[in-house]
Amino acid sequence: MLNQKQTKEVFKAPEFDVNQWIDAKGSKTEPIKLSNFDGKFKIVYCFQSWCPGCHSKGLPDLKKMVNALEGNDNVVFLAIQTVFEGHESNTYDKMVETQKKYELQIPFGHDAGDDGKSRSNIMINYQTGGTPWFLFIDKRNNVVFSDFHLNPDTAIEFLKAL
Repeated sequence: MLNQKQTKEVFKAPEFDVNQWIDAKGSKTEPIKLSNFDGKFKIVYCFQSWCPGCHSKGLPDLKKMVNALEGNDNVVFLAIQTVFEGHESNTYDKMVETQKKYELQIPFGHDAGDDGKSRSNIMINYQTGGTPWFLFIDKRNNVVFSDFHLNPDTAIEFLKAL
């Protein structure tokens, strides 16, 4: 169990609808799809570059998990800037800066909605409640965890056991 508040219902993960991505090395890449990782357990971290909680808690927790599971081919980590406010501050360039600042060698996406100034598609499609937010998607593409609150040590134990 990851924490007391796992998703109330397991549901099928919708395909990503995020068009701007950088790869693990920070280079622009083609849009990444959820289906690219069929058969793997996916951890999706949702953030905004201006979110204090994302920097004080979420990104350090993500970094801890990525480091602990380095080399584990069963688990894939992705970070997506899910913009729902402050579009002028939570930009593609800030997303790139965030990847570099935390030295996270994982793909990062920028999702500012279809028109670049509305609500993030991930937030709409996955019914997330803000940032920081973690989504755990199992090997069969079921969302099995969706919440603000995550105990990274418990998550690491869970993920290592997969």
